[in-house]
Amino acid sequence: MDTIYIPPHHRVEDITLMHEFIEEFSFGILVTSAEGLRATHIPVLLDRSRGAYGTIETHLARNNPHLKALDGTNEGLFIFQGPHGYISPAWYETKLAVPTWNFTTVHASGRPRVVEDPAAFRDFLRRLVAANDSRWSEETLPEDYRSAMQKGAVMVEMAIDRLEGKFKLGAERTAADRKGILEGLKQGRERTLREVTEEWYRRRVD
Repeated sequence: MDTIYIPPHHRVEDITLMHEFIEEFSFGILVTSAEGLRATHIPVLLDRSRGAYGTIETHLARNNPHLKALDGTNEGLFIFQGPHGYISPAWYETKLAVPTWNFTTVHASGRPRVVEDPAAFRDFLRRLVAANDSRWSEETLPEDYRSAMQKGAVMVEMAIDRLEGKFKLGAERTAADRKGILEGLKQGRERTLREVTEEWYRRRVD
């Protein structure tokens, strides 16, 4: 069963494309329902080489009650949100239309678990920083401070059992309407959405 409603013309099935999406928009939301409904907003790394669909690595504060649900037996859902924005019907050549909101998202499902391995956790933290900041290194900090900070958090990983992608970008509309969407986005603030839409049209339509 899908975790999100996806009409056929909005569904993404390319695993590589969804991996790239997670890596680009890597600030995800982890949702679980065991031990009560919980959601944690966290940066992640994706290891494409582990598991059928890859493995997500992240970390939570050790005092976060969400950890109670992350024992490797309960289902979890990571939601990754990409560019999104308002689409005006005034942009279409087709006049019988209503406003909508276009968006891109990838859902990754699995059974997240805590990893109590200090060496693996430190390696993860190094890689997370390296992926986001080339100007700073933890080596500039005293070892006792680094160790104390690390003890305040815990590593979590989830082997992905299922990937779902939804790119609602108007690819099902006429060529003239799609051109109108791109022109309209150029005039607005949603530059990133315009770029993603252009690429998606090339992949799915052109």
